[in-house]
Amino acid sequence: MAGPTTAERGERQQESSGPPLARRLRKLRLRTIVILAVALVLLGAGSAWALYGSSWLRVQRVSVSGTRVLTPADVREAASVPVGDPLISVDTDAIAARLRRKLPRIDTVDVVRSWPHGIGLKVVERTPVLLVRKAGNFVEVDEEGVRFAKVSQALKGVPTLELTASRKGSGSASFRRFGTDRLVREAVQVGGDLPAAVARDTRTVQVRSYDDISLELGDGRTVAWGSGENGRAKARALTALMKAAPGARHFDVSVPTAPASSGS
Repeated sequence: MAGPTTAERGERQQESSGPPLARRLRKLRLRTIVILAVALVLLGAGSAWALYGSSWLRVQRVSVSGTRVLTPADVREAASVPVGDPLISVDTDAIAARLRRKLPRIDTVDVVRSWPHGIGLKVVERTPVLLVRKAGNFVEVDEEGVRFAKVSQALKGVPTLELTASRKGSGSASFRRFGTDRLVREAVQVGGDLPAAVARDTRTVQVRSYDDISLELGDGRTVAWGSGENGRAKARALTALMKAAPGARHFDVSVPTAPASSGS
């Protein structure tokens, strides 16, 4: 009987020398997956401990920027940032809401994490465009008609708003129909539509009714503006009228297609 051929002896030698290549690859992949899984678990646990349990990433300082009237100390106190807490757990939305509630002078605020130890409070304050007299003080009004703060002295360059409707007639009816807030917004709109030179010189915005808003300028001249409608057309008419009659003391642009001036 003939013995095994050379090829057969080679195959037997290969089988006896170790597992097949596919089996080796499967074991290698399984070992790699196990190692990676363990590494990911350890990495996740370490990251969680670093973020929440360690003293490395905790709030140690609170920075404030953008203040003009408010002080950084005012903002820090109202923000009540939990110093010492893990930075990752700080509720930035709650801090922003608290600041807007406690400090109405703040228009917008951006609360940001400044890794590894800080919270940044980027504040934008409201800008007053009108002042309303109230009990010997002045209430500041911004460009949206929001009354946000009380000051004891009138601010230079900010006109005073006077709501002077009578108890009878159209003025009283206007106040009942539109309400004070709406009339304040109309006055703000008028102020925003004024030509720049007139806006700088305006000392008082007087509202007698929705359709009867007038201005008193610094040199005693007056402007009858009417309602807050057609503001751009009225601004153009007023500019042309002041150039045509520089000595006039009273200007009427309540009907911008038929402006008028009087006095000298």
